[in-house]
Amino acid sequence: MTVVSGAIAATTRGDGDTIDLTRELAELVTESGLTDGVATLFIGGSTAGITTVEYESGVIDDIKEVLETLAPSKRDWRHHKRWGDHNGHSHIRSALVGPSLSVPFIDKSLTLGTWQQVVLMDFDECPRTREVIVQLVGE
Repeated sequence: MTVVSGAIAATTRGDGDTIDLTRELAELVTESGLTDGVATLFIGGSTAGITTVEYESGVIDDIKEVLETLAPSKRDWRHHKRWGDHNGHSHIRSALVGPSLSVPFIDKSLTLGTWQQVVLMDFDECPRTREVIVQLVGE
């Protein structure tokens, strides 16, 4: 087995901004020299998440609405009192979505479904520059 590491940079607007990473991930797989294996993506930090969705505005808006219901931005979170900031909801949303994702690839192609894209969701309350770490393990 061989391990190839890389990264995908993304500039976000925060507040649930969702960035499609699928093209960049597919390019890393193609350029890796690997044919079959698994791609693992990880976002450092505790206010963003990685998942798959059908990347279209209706789904993105629906996810934002559900997350606002589960972790409201206007709630007085204990995190605010401890740290003096107002992004407690961002930490909860990140924990719900999760910081990592694994996607198999076969014949240098991601095994995603037709309407499935890999996305970064930034839940922080301000714009950020994010770095998604990618490790490809395979042959």
